Amino acid sequence: MKSTTPSYLHRLRIHSSESPNPTTSTTMKNPRLWCNTIMEQGLIGITRHYRSNPKIDFKKLRPMILKRIENRAKYYPVKDMIPVAYDVVRSRSLLIQGVSTLLQVIPIWSCKFCQEVYIGEKGHAIKTCHGYKRHSKNKSHEWIKGGINDILVPVNTFHLKTMFQNVIKHDERFDYNRIPAILELALQAGADFDFDHEGISGNKIECLNAESLSPNDLRVISEGTLKAWEVVRSGVQKLMMVYSAKVCKYCSEVHVGPSGHKARLCGVFKYEKWRGGHFWKKAEVDDLVPEKVVWFRRPQDPVVLEDKWRSFYGHAPAVVDLCTKGGAVAPIKYYCMMKLQGLSADVAFKTDH
Repeated sequence: MKSTTPSYLHRLRIHSSESPNPTTSTTMKNPRLWCNTIMEQGLIGITRHYRSNPKIDFKKLRPMILKRIENRAKYYPVKDMIPVAYDVVRSRSLLIQGVSTLLQVIPIWSCKFCQEVYIGEKGHAIKTCHGYKRHSKNKSHEWIKGGINDILVPVNTFHLKTMFQNVIKHDERFDYNRIPAILELALQAGADFDFDHEGISGNKIECLNAESLSPNDLRVISEGTLKAWEVVRSGVQKLMMVYSAKVCKYCSEVHVGPSGHKARLCGVFKYEKWRGGHFWKKAEVDDLVPEKVVWFRRPQDPVVLEDKWRSFYGHAPAVVDLCTKGGAVAPIKYYCMMKLQGLSADVAFKTDH
């Protein structure tokens, strides 16, 4: 018995060569389908070509990458950003000096068990306290005298020796000083100043004696402080468009530089695991210059803000609220937040009845 396998294969080859391809005829009639077929064939060819390449040796590429990083440092600092950095440093000094002067006349209150802050003669009665370590909810605040750190929240970061230095490891965290993030950003942007004159914590900056100042002088100081606040925030926003800053996704740690540090400090002040690594993301202006939004008492509101009418009251950044109580006029962009034109709770209740 003769084998039929060769003849059977021969007939298959003849049939495949003579029969037309139905896919080809269909694609020629439909241009869109024809373009998709060409793209699929191109992608397949690219994939096959990529897979045929040998593996990349990153050890050989490492010197080239490091050299490229060193060459990148030649383009920094950017000359156009140097005046902006100096404006930020000067405005920060004026801001700290103005807030310190106004706090001698305008009382400020902070909660003993949470981060709530209120500016006024008496603390408000709005029940928004979460207690110590957030163990409670919607409790009344226990007010104590506040300070400048309640208005200007300190945000510190590691002071880098050079902008493109090696990443700070966990064992090296004590080899670097901690300075305000705004000053570190200004230093990397090209500003040169004396740390003793500027004050690392802001305590060395001299403030005026507000008791000897007239109401007109307090108004001028309030306007200058509010202007310095706006210059600092706008200047930091401009600098962050050129120089990178990172913030942890799960805590308030900030790092100014191309990449975050490796100090395992995440979770020290929260419920995350101890000695955990940070998860870095791009920082915003509020991460370096927090607004610290507080309840704002309008002229039509009662002396003590009540909890049941909380939906009628407005909010404002703490610096803006402090300066407006000193006689300055708030910028228009804060009017919606402050609800200046809104009715008070008592007037709305009386008109309904």
